[in-house]
Amino acid sequence: MFEQLLHRLISPSPNRLPEPDQRLALAALLVRIARADGNYSEGEITRIDRVLAHRHGLSHTDAAALRTEAEALEAQAPDTVRFTRALKDAVPVVERDALMQALWAVALADGNRDAEEDQVIRLVAKLLGVTDQESAIARQKVQKG
Repeated sequence: MFEQLLHRLISPSPNRLPEPDQRLALAALLVRIARADGNYSEGEITRIDRVLAHRHGLSHTDAAALRTEAEALEAQAPDTVRFTRALKDAVPVVERDALMQALWAVALADGNRDAEEDQVIRLVAKLLGVTDQESAIARQKVQKG
C-alpha cells in the first residue's frame, strides 16, 4: 500500500488520491510539520490524533492507527511538495482554511512557534494556493482557541 501511494506521489503528475489516500496524505503532512523542528512531542501526537478524528469522523483508536501509518509513510516520502500537490487536488478551495487551521494546530501544539515548522507551513500554504494573510488568519483562529 505504501509503495502504491509513494509511486503516485512521486510520479511527475500525481493523480487525484482516492478517499483513504487523501486521509493518509493529510496525516503524513501533519506528521511532517510536527517533525520539522526535530522534536516530535507527545502533545503534537495527541493533537494530530484529535485533528484526524475530528476532520474524518474517526474514533480515537482509528485516528491513532492512521497517524501510525502516516508516520511510516512520512519517513519514506521524498518531499513535502508531492503530499501537498496531491492534497490540493483532493481538498476544495472552500475547505483550505480548515486545512490550514489543522496544520497550525499541530505546529502550535507544543506551545512553541518554530522556524522550521513555519517554513513547512509557508511552503504548504503556497502550494495549496493559500495566501500568507489567509494562513495568518488561520493561525490566529487556532491561537484564539
